[in-house]
Amino acid sequence: MMMWLQQIKTALCSQVLFKSTGITIFISLFFIAYFHVLNHPAYPTTIVPLTYLDKLIGFHPLALPIYLSLWLYVAIPPALITKREELFAFTLSIALMSIAGLTIFYFWPTAIPVSEIDWRLYPSIRFLKDVDAAGNACPSMHVATACFSCAWIDYLFRRIKTPIQVRLINYLWCVAIVYSTIATRQHVALDVLGGIVLAGITILFARLMFWQK
Repeated sequence: MMMWLQQIKTALCSQVLFKSTGITIFISLFFIAYFHVLNHPAYPTTIVPLTYLDKLIGFHPLALPIYLSLWLYVAIPPALITKREELFAFTLSIALMSIAGLTIFYFWPTAIPVSEIDWRLYPSIRFLKDVDAAGNACPSMHVATACFSCAWIDYLFRRIKTPIQVRLINYLWCVAIVYSTIATRQHVALDVLGGIVLAGITILFARLMFWQK
């Protein structure tokens, strides 16, 4: 077996209970805070305007599985980590990013414009919108989490000398998730930009504080 594959296998088999429990607790706490802020913002909600990019990217309900794949994607970085101190570093980084996003949502609540699409024709998308309302729009935490995970995955892949083809799959998956946030009409382009900026700042923090040179 190639060395990089062996290292991935070893990482995936290490501390499985600790990782799965930690991921479950973190996601649960995030959503508790997310929906609390969604329902109890400090100020009136601002509607994020549409841009040319929103008109360029059409509505594609088949993008929903890609959108939902974030919850698998975000589990990949901790799954590839073997040392607990590095797991704590990853958790601290994403926690700080989440706190920053939730703070923005609390003091500057935003929502996407009302769509003219009849969601009754798309039951899966309608269910998503019933569960995850159009608030807490900018910055898109979906995009921020995808970009943050992409950077960590690439850092870990580089460290074990994963082939460029595998690293490209990581990039493409991230881009697809980002695209799906607009294609499912869960976010608009300015939300995406905000998510990329938030992720960029957090990635820089992780790079300076935790990543091995």
